[in-house]
Amino acid sequence: MELLWFYVAVVLAISDEIHSFLFWNVFVDFYILFAGIIKETVASNIKLWLVHEILESIFHFIVLSLVFFSVEIGFLGALIHMVIDLYHELSGYKMTHLYHRALHFTIESFFFMLMFSGR
Repeated sequence: MELLWFYVAVVLAISDEIHSFLFWNVFVDFYILFAGIIKETVASNIKLWLVHEILESIFHFIVLSLVFFSVEIGFLGALIHMVIDLYHELSGYKMTHLYHRALHFTIESFFFMLMFSGR
C-alpha cells in the first residue's frame, strides 16, 4: 500500500484549492457568466449546483489523472470528492474552510487506504 493513499489525498486537496483559487479569483467574471448561462439552460438551482459539482469533479479527474498517470485514480478521486461535497451540502452542515478541508482529507484518505490495501 505504501503511501500512495496519502499522496492522492494531498494532491486532491491541492487540486481543490487550485480550483477554488482559479474560479473565484482568476476567472471569476467568466465563472459568473458561465453560471448564468447554465442557470438559464437547466432552470433550477439544484440542477445548477449539480452541474457545478460535476464540472468540479471533471477538473479533479483531469488533475489527478495527469499527476498520477492513472485514469483509475483520477476517476476514483473525482468521484469520492463529489460524493463528499454532495453529502455535506445536502446534510446542511455549516463548516469553516479548515473543517471542510479536514473532512475531505480524512474521508478521502480512508477511501484510498481501502482502495489500495489489497495491492
